[in-house]
Amino acid sequence: MRAALMYGAGDVRVENVPDPVLVEPTDAIVRVVGSCVCGSDLHAYRAMPAAQTGVQTGHEFVGVVEEVGREVTWVKPGELVVSPFAYADNTCDLCREGVQTSCPNGGLLSAAQAELIRVPQAQGTLVRLPVGEESVFLPSLLTLADVYGTGYHAALTAGVNARTTVTVIGDGAVGLLSVLSARRMGAEQIILMGRHKDRTDLGREYGATEVVAERGPEAVERVRELTRGEGTHTVIEAVGHLDAYETALDVVRAGGTVSRVGVPQYEQGPVGFPAMFGANITLTGGPAPVRSYIEQLLPDILEGKVNPGLVFDHHTDLDGVPEAYRLMDRRETLKALIRP
Repeated sequence: MRAALMYGAGDVRVENVPDPVLVEPTDAIVRVVGSCVCGSDLHAYRAMPAAQTGVQTGHEFVGVVEEVGREVTWVKPGELVVSPFAYADNTCDLCREGVQTSCPNGGLLSAAQAELIRVPQAQGTLVRLPVGEESVFLPSLLTLADVYGTGYHAALTAGVNARTTVTVIGDGAVGLLSVLSARRMGAEQIILMGRHKDRTDLGREYGATEVVAERGPEAVERVRELTRGEGTHTVIEAVGHLDAYETALDVVRAGGTVSRVGVPQYEQGPVGFPAMFGANITLTGGPAPVRSYIEQLLPDILEGKVNPGLVFDHHTDLDGVPEAYRLMDRRETLKALIRP
């Protein structure tokens, strides 16, 4: 089969590799019909040391089941499925408590930008979709693998409701779908912090009431102006850089909550008395257990009430994956959808 492999920073190639095979009786082999490049993929794209052997990439996909192990009865060959980026047995105590990303029998997928993928723990991981692979909803269904579920997780853990004001830091796909999720949860004031007009325009379409394009102290001052000097009840940090985290602490109001879902690209941050303890700030968030949310979010997509697939502004095949990485790295594309 053909697959995208990363050989180091800025070096993605599409090559022929062996087809995946069933290893455990809980595995499934899925033919990928839609995958994508995630903002978190760019961290490795920018920093991975050069290697002689490439590693497969990608953790978001929708596909058709080709083969299942003998212990897999939940899905069968021929069915269209979506997979969360983290596989899990979905039966242990942590999974039943909705924290599938911490499943002791789980892990992270990392080979979805390909024609085929092996999915461990398929019984607890894959979710059947009631449409065919040519469905017009496929881009939105693909967001259930990560970015829509992560945006929803951000708003949910932040405690967003009709009473709360919200700041979303970051105009990437997760930030924009955090805006969409906050609006669906009833928030009436949603401030989106972002500098790319095409993205923030989509953020307004998703429900942002104000856009703050400034950065640093000017951005903090602007949010404070929009909130009578108080800051917002909740802040969603969807970037993962230390300056974004520090901004989140500067714009959250006393007694508020910061939900951090951007993959942290730093070892430590300000969590001491002045930043959090003294103001009773709650810090939450983390890797989204999107398996918990797929069935909940799916109906609104199929009924046309939401269109999270609008975050895909670039479509390509496998041959175009290296260019898709370059475009996303230069912020010339928001999110690239791959149809093998």
